[in-house]
Amino acid sequence: MSLADKKCVPCRGGVPPMAWSQVQELLYQLQAGWHVNSQGHLERVYAFPDFAQALAFADKVGAIAEEEGHHPDLHIAWGKCRVEIWTHKIDGLTESDFYLAAKADRAREMLPAGAA
Repeated sequence: MSLADKKCVPCRGGVPPMAWSQVQELLYQLQAGWHVNSQGHLERVYAFPDFAQALAFADKVGAIAEEEGHHPDLHIAWGKCRVEIWTHKIDGLTESDFYLAAKADRAREMLPAGAA
């Protein structure tokens, strides 16, 4: 089962963030472009040919986030959408963060061919 097929599990807090070795293992399973930023959050910038398509992608990721009950920060600008994911209750990464990242990648793949 791929990461994108797994269901995000709500975090109730009180659990430690993933160990760096686990983060690296799951990061390897995501598509190229994902990295852990200086705050310890998963991050990827997706490129688009214009603002409208970046916004459409953000809407798709937003709908997935609502369905999963796991909400990333989405930063939209002309020609790009930056997705930043972490588990707020523990201020760190959990497996569900990687599931959501994989779901964002899948959403990108499902966009029409003209969306770069």
